[in-house]
Amino acid sequence: MKTAVVPLVLLFATLSAGQTKSDQAAIRNILQEEVATWNKGDTDGYSRHFAADGTFTNILGMFFTGHQAFRDRHEEIFTGMFRGTILRQEVVSLKFVRPDVAVVETLTWISGFSKAGPPPGAHTDGNGRLRTRLLQVMAKNGGEWKIVTYHNVDLKPGVSAPDPQ
Repeated sequence: MKTAVVPLVLLFATLSAGQTKSDQAAIRNILQEEVATWNKGDTDGYSRHFAADGTFTNILGMFFTGHQAFRDRHEEIFTGMFRGTILRQEVVSLKFVRPDVAVVETLTWISGFSKAGPPPGAHTDGNGRLRTRLLQVMAKNGGEWKIVTYHNVDLKPGVSAPDPQ
């Protein structure tokens, strides 16, 4: 009986590792899509992976609930103060808390602001970049990963963070 259990455990471990690799790739693809769609000012593309009932806290501390609110807020900023800006994003941590729930932390850099600059109260670094720490909780439902929580905090003056690679 023990000899039958060992192959089953190994098979399960192999399947789990394979799933994790494909899930990690799917999540990293979402992050790449965020960058590409932000840089195009594509509101629908940027909000594509946001859950219907997701929550969103922006760098000003404003809180929104739902896909439509997330989409509408990004439409507002892509046609306003963030029009034409460039986003870069680097993964700091990607952890699965369950096979269907992942917590993703990234450092972001937004550059290319117009003369008006970033939102009032937001800080930029010496190179004029708005730098943030973005935490996204993603959940897999029906085989598709969705952002269920999106929490963005700007880095304050004096807080160190690595420059993009």
